[in-house]
Amino acid sequence: MAADNPRGAMFRVIVPNQPSRVTNAELFFDLVFVFAVTQISHTLLNHFTPPGAIEVTLLFLAVWWVWVYTAWVTNWLNPDLTPVRILIFLMMLGGLVLSTTIPTAFDGRGLWFAIAYAAMQVGRTAFWLLATPRHRTAVRHNAIRILVWLSCSAVLWISGGLAHGEERLWFWIAALAIEYVSPAVRFWVPKLGFSSVEAWAVEGGHMAERCAGFIIIALGEAVVVNGATFAELNWTADNILAFLACLVGSIAMWWVYFHKGAEAGSEVISKAAESGRVARLAYTYLHMPIVAGIILTAVSDELVLKHPTGHSDVRTIVSTIGGPLVFLVGTILFKHSIRGFLQLSHGIGIIALAALWWFAADLSPLWLSVATSVIMIVVAVWESVSLGSKVEEAEER
Repeated sequence: MAADNPRGAMFRVIVPNQPSRVTNAELFFDLVFVFAVTQISHTLLNHFTPPGAIEVTLLFLAVWWVWVYTAWVTNWLNPDLTPVRILIFLMMLGGLVLSTTIPTAFDGRGLWFAIAYAAMQVGRTAFWLLATPRHRTAVRHNAIRILVWLSCSAVLWISGGLAHGEERLWFWIAALAIEYVSPAVRFWVPKLGFSSVEAWAVEGGHMAERCAGFIIIALGEAVVVNGATFAELNWTADNILAFLACLVGSIAMWWVYFHKGAEAGSEVISKAAESGRVARLAYTYLHMPIVAGIILTAVSDELVLKHPTGHSDVRTIVSTIGGPLVFLVGTILFKHSIRGFLQLSHGIGIIALAALWWFAADLSPLWLSVATSVIMIVVAVWESVSLGSKVEEAEER
């Protein structure tokens, strides 16, 4: 029973050799972030300039950070219990406010964005602290450390929301810097010192499944937007081919991440002696470029579908090549963190995409999209064949 759980009444009951499942409440919470991803991609599409890219990147980092921190906390707490479910539902409310303010976060609704973000980060951590029994001193100290860091950043978020123009940007950059640096310095605070790696143990299978679910969210959002955009067009041979190229590109991304990497990551973190260390690097940090690449590719897909012919402009080139490139960089680093070697297929794919940049201006958006999709297919097939051969060799031995 939950009340007899030595970890705490509101914590998950850990059963040896039985991974914790992702609950329906967590999946329900994730639906908010389908909207958030859509808002980010559309905001980037409408503000595709260097300043706009900086602002959208900052907003993306904030959205990812509030989601991944929630994934950590629900890895420990039990979402099947009513108090934890209420926390998740309140987080959904905050997430909806956060998502709706993304397009105008640097204009009229910046304070709303800041309040929603700070409330989610600080409120969730305070709940975790209150849910932790007093005898679990190391966990309580971790919660206190994080609460201190997030409270400091919350002041900067609110200050930025009250500021205007470039001042808001600098306040929010400082706030994000505090939050992204804090895990690297193990949430050091006076008197309590550094947190120990052992205190950050997670249920590995659950963490891997949660992050894989966010990848599905991002890919699914791209496919849905592509379908909605295509449905509004007059169908011609060019935009039909463009639609197919975009879909194949999304399938190739799914294959690259899920066919071998996601399962391998889940197995490694489930067996890791320091699961918290693996989760911090492989899932908290290295999944960011993977998701960012998918979002950037979604921007490209919409541009290509609407304007498949003619020469590719800067927006189309940067998004069509940059999306898969950032995705592969994130994926090769993620797989290196769990396998210990760099995947050759991914490295060649990155080089091929970089080389394609030299010829991109001479290609139409359609053929540029086809070229990047072909490169991603080659990477996916190459990895599948090469790793399949290694498995066969190991079995023969």
